[in-house]
Amino acid sequence: MSRSEQAQAPAPHTVPGMNRQDAERVSEILQARLHALNDLALTLKHVHWNVVGPHFIAVHEMLDPQVDAVREMTDTMAERMATLGGVPVGTPGAIVAERTWDDYEVGRADAVAHLGALDLVYSGVIEDHRAAMKETDDLDLVTQDMLIGQLARLEQFQWFVRAHLESGGGRLSTAGAHTLAEAADQAARAAGARS
Repeated sequence: MSRSEQAQAPAPHTVPGMNRQDAERVSEILQARLHALNDLALTLKHVHWNVVGPHFIAVHEMLDPQVDAVREMTDTMAERMATLGGVPVGTPGAIVAERTWDDYEVGRADAVAHLGALDLVYSGVIEDHRAAMKETDDLDLVTQDMLIGQLARLEQFQWFVRAHLESGGGRLSTAGAHTLAEAADQAARAAGARS
């Protein structure tokens, strides 16, 4: 085995009371979530840098605490993987090669357009985090507890985003959008109609 292969090989042990096969499956689940959270942190920073318009400062300042929290989630997740004997991979190439979603496609744009796209980003991350939470139910309750805590924060962040997109009657301007571009466009048009 080469030095590179040794660096990527999981440890021959895991935490007491857990079998190696379950630990490896949990690490696989967490690796996918680690990629999603690393991507989310970068996407949030991208929006932070490229948001413009009348709601600029509110959105710009709302995003930094979200970035910090998501970065903390990635660290906690990677450390859980290492605790289980796994090898967390956080390199950009691995994220791009292994992700199952498209890259964030909105550049410099109005705050509400970015929030519309972010609503869909958060929906995808949250849905996949929930699936991981359910899958870890029979494998590792410690990992499941970590995912539950992260879900609570992610859902709160989406609520912050959606507060900008929701009408007084409770309708989201992004309802029915399937792509980030559609969500951004719908949100921007709805905001223009409200002005």
